Amino acid sequence: MKNTMTNVGIVSLGCPKNRVDTENMLGILGDKGYAVVASPEDADIIIVNTCAFIDSAKEESISTILEMAEYKKDRCKLLIVAGCLAERYHGEIPDELPEVDAIVGTGDYHKIAEVIAEAESGEKPVLFGHINDEIPEGLPRMLSTGGASAYLKIADGCDNKCTYCVIPQLRGAYRSRPMEEILKEAKALAADGIRELIVIAQDTTRYGYDLYGTEKLSELLDCLSEIEGIHWIRVHYMYPESITDTMVETFARNDKIVKYMDIPIQHINDRILKLMGRKTTRKQITERMNKLRSRIPGLTIRTSLIAGFPTETEEEFTELLEFVKEAKLERLGAFAYSKEENTAAARLSGQIDEEEKIRRQDAVLEAQQAISDAMQQEKIGKTFEVLVEGYDDENLMYFGRTYADSIEVDTTTYFAAEDEVEIGSFVSVKILDADSYDCTGVQVTD
Repeated sequence: MKNTMTNVGIVSLGCPKNRVDTENMLGILGDKGYAVVASPEDADIIIVNTCAFIDSAKEESISTILEMAEYKKDRCKLLIVAGCLAERYHGEIPDELPEVDAIVGTGDYHKIAEVIAEAESGEKPVLFGHINDEIPEGLPRMLSTGGASAYLKIADGCDNKCTYCVIPQLRGAYRSRPMEEILKEAKALAADGIRELIVIAQDTTRYGYDLYGTEKLSELLDCLSEIEGIHWIRVHYMYPESITDTMVETFARNDKIVKYMDIPIQHINDRILKLMGRKTTRKQITERMNKLRSRIPGLTIRTSLIAGFPTETEEEFTELLEFVKEAKLERLGAFAYSKEENTAAARLSGQIDEEEKIRRQDAVLEAQQAISDAMQQEKIGKTFEVLVEGYDDENLMYFGRTYADSIEVDTTTYFAAEDEVEIGSFVSVKILDADSYDCTGVQVTD
C-alpha cells in the first residue's frame, strides 16, 4: 500500500557521488508515495546522507545529525543516518547517537523504503557491509541540483589505494556501470530537460577496465555527446597517470565536452607522492599538464592538494607552494592532511602538528587566491557562453556558469538581459566586472 501521508526530508552531505545516492533514495521514496519536503521542520522522517572522508566531513555529519535530532521533539518520528559515516561507524552510532533510528551503509541506500518500514514497526535496522555488491540499476531518481545540470555516476568504489584515503573501505573496489545502463540514464535525463551532464566517479579515467578490459571513457563520452538535447558534458576526477592520448584527443575534438578537467594531484614532491601511494612524479605531472594545455586550447584545470602530510619537511612544502605559484592552475583546492584511522598514512611517524598543517593549507590557498584574482580580471571585456541557472531577485540579474565553472564549486556569472531569458538555456554574456568569486556582465546577441 502506498503511503500518502508521510513527509520525508533528506539532508545530503559530501561528494557528488553521495548526491546521486540521495537522489535515488528520493526517487524510491517518491515512487512509494512519500511526500518529499525541503524543510526538516515539515518532515515526519529525516534522512541524513553523510560523508566521512576526512575529520571536517565527519564533524559536519555528526553536527547535522544532532541538529536534525532536535526535530524529534516536535514532528519528526524517525531519524535515519545513511552514507559513508553510517558505513564506517555502524557499530558506534547506536551508542554514541541514540537518537538515530536506523543506519544505512553506502551499499544499501536502494533499500531505504524497506528500512523505513522496519523502523516504523519499532525495529532499529543497521545495514552495512555490501560495498562491493553490483551497483543497482534502473532506480528512480529525483534530481536535487535544479536547473539543467545533473550528475551522471559511471562507477563506484576505488582501487587506487592512496595511503591517506578511506574511500575503498567506504565504497568498495572500483566497479564500472555497464555502458548501456549509463546511456539509458543519460537519455532519460536529457528527455527531462537536462542540458549538462557532469560525469563522475572516484576516478573516471579507470572507467571500463574492470568490465571491458580496456579504457572506455573516451567511447562513453562520444556516445553521450550523440544524445539529443545534451549541450555540455563535464568530467570530474581524472587521475593524471591514467589520462590516455585517446582521452586527450576526445576532449580536443568533441565540442560537447567542455574544456575542463578535474585532475587531483595531491602533491608535487616525489618523496611525498610516493608516501601517498600516488602513481606519478613531479616530472610526469608537469609533462602531462603541458601536453594537455598544448592539445586542448582554453583548457581549465582544477586540482586538489594536501598540505601537512606526515613527514613533509618545510623544504618539501616550499616546493609545493612554489609549484602552485608557477603552474597557475585555474582552479585549486587545498586541504590540511586528515589522519584517518585504518590507513597506512595514519601509522607513519612524523605526524605534523595540527596548527602547522592549517598554516600550510592557508599558505597554499593564499597563493592560489592571487592567481585566481588575476585570472578573474583577465575575463573582463571577453564574451562567454553561459548556462542560465536562475534569476537573482535581489540584484535583478540572471546567473549561471561558463564552461570553466563546475556546479557548486566554481565561479558564478551574473548578467543583465533586456528580455526574459529561459532557465536552462545557453546565452552569450560579455563580462564587465569581476571579483574573487563572481563575474558580472550583460547578455549580448549577434
